[in-house]
Order: sequence, then structure tokens, then C-alpha cells
Amino acid sequence: MNVPFLKYRKIYFILSGILILGSFVCLGVFGLKPGIDFTGGSILEIKYEGERPAVEAVRETLDGLVGPLSIQPTDSNGLLIRMQEIDGETHQRVLEILKESHQAEELRFELIGPIIGRELREKTTIVVILSLLAIVLYIAFSFRKIQRPISSWQYGLASLLALFHDVLIPIGILAILGEYYGIQITIPVVVAFLMILGYSINNTVVVFDRIRENLLKRIGDTFVETVDRSLNQTLARCLNTSLTTLFVLIAIFFLGGESLKYFALVLILGIIAGTYSSLFLVSPVLVTWLERRRK
Repeated sequence: MNVPFLKYRKIYFILSGILILGSFVCLGVFGLKPGIDFTGGSILEIKYEGERPAVEAVRETLDGLVGPLSIQPTDSNGLLIRMQEIDGETHQRVLEILKESHQAEELRFELIGPIIGRELREKTTIVVILSLLAIVLYIAFSFRKIQRPISSWQYGLASLLALFHDVLIPIGILAILGEYYGIQITIPVVVAFLMILGYSINNTVVVFDRIRENLLKRIGDTFVETVDRSLNQTLARCLNTSLTTLFVLIAIFFLGGESLKYFALVLILGIIAGTYSSLFLVSPVLVTWLERRRK
């Protein structure tokens, strides 16, 4: 039995509009909190002779001395502490406190200046723009043989709209988490967003490819019917792929440690949004464009 997905496309648009508007409001009100990778700061790597203390215990030990910090386990008995830029006296005081509570040895101490942070921001922006451009060109090239009833470049634009949707929603949630829980935008988080782009476009291409096959086979009397059948044919595949990936990411979120926690969280949010947009947003957008053009 075919489910009439496109019959309810106004509901999909309203839901996506609410989520996107909410994300913009959260960004405007709270903003994002960039980590020291982008703003500059200090990195201290330490190694414990015995058992490594809990991350929260180390955070409480240094609370009030160096301001906001990020602590990442490095191996079985090491920690990587990222904090705001500190002077030599504060550096020595941090080491003394860590050695008093547990036997800790300093492996390295580095300063990341604001120039390096600005360079990382610029390069990150360039990477994201180039990735989006490459995705649009790939979609347009792959579907170049289909010019009716929708042009190939419109498939690319619809994919770009879905990617915007899939990335903006996790960003809005991160703005809330940053305000109330101090979550910062770090390099692993940026990597997670880039992975969302690739994963989302993968599901979208699967749906588009089935639409292309059905158009060439002339399955369906109208474009709406063809798209509906294509969505029904790819529904199980998209859901199964997303669920199996989510199971792994949920395990990483709860068991992977502090260093992978928010990396996994961003991917979880992005994959959920990407699966939704691939099935319930991109194809309805194509149908809506076609109907408005005919009117």
C-alpha cells in the first residue's frame, strides 16, 4: 500500500518552518560559544601516574581559577585541558593544584593566539562553502539527463535547502545548550557538521535516484504520483540506514567519554533532521515548485 506522503506536505513545511524559525531565534538570543580553537587560549596536557580522576572532579578542582574550560581524556590516564589564555603564574598554580589532588605530570603546554583562532574560523567557513558548492554541482551533474518536468539544477537547489535545514536545527539546539550548559563550538563539533552534510545528501540522492528511475520508466501518471511511489520505495531503506547509525551514535554519546559526547550529539541531531528532510521536505519542495510554475 502506497502512503500518500505529498498529501500532507503543508504539515511538513509548517513543522520545518517552526524548527528553522526557532533555531534563528535561539541564535539571535543566545548565540554560539566558540571554543579556544577559534578564539585562542591555552592547552595543557597532563598524565597521571596512577588512576585518572573523573573529568568532573578535575573541573571542580580548577573551578574559579581559569574560567571556562574543556577537559578531554586522551588515553587511559591522560587529560587534555583547554582553557582561556593564562600567564606563567596561573600555569604553575594549575599544575600545583593538579599535583596536590593527584600525581600529575605535564606533557605539554601551548598557547593558541587569536590570529590562529581567526585563521581557523576563516578556513572552516571556506571548507563549508566549498562543500556546499560541490554538493550542488554534483547533484546537478548527476541528474543532467532529467530536464522534465523539473530541471536538474532544481534538484541541486532543493538539496541545498535540505542541508540548510539539517545544519541549522542542530545549531539552534547547540545555542540553547551553550547558554545553559556551557557547550562550546570546537573542531570536533565542526567536523560533525561536515559529516551531517555528507550523510544528509546521501539519503537525498537515494530518493532522487529512485525518482529519476521511475521518471525514465514512466511509472506514475503524474509527477506527484511518481514522487509518492519513489518515497514509498525508499522509505524502509532510509529509515533502516539512519536507525542503525543512530544506535551506534547513541552508544558513543553515553559510553564514548567526554571527548566524543558532543560530537556524537551533533551527529544524532543532524541525522534525525537529515532523514526527515530527505523524505518529507526535499521531494515536496520539488512538487511545490512545479505546481507554482504551472500556475
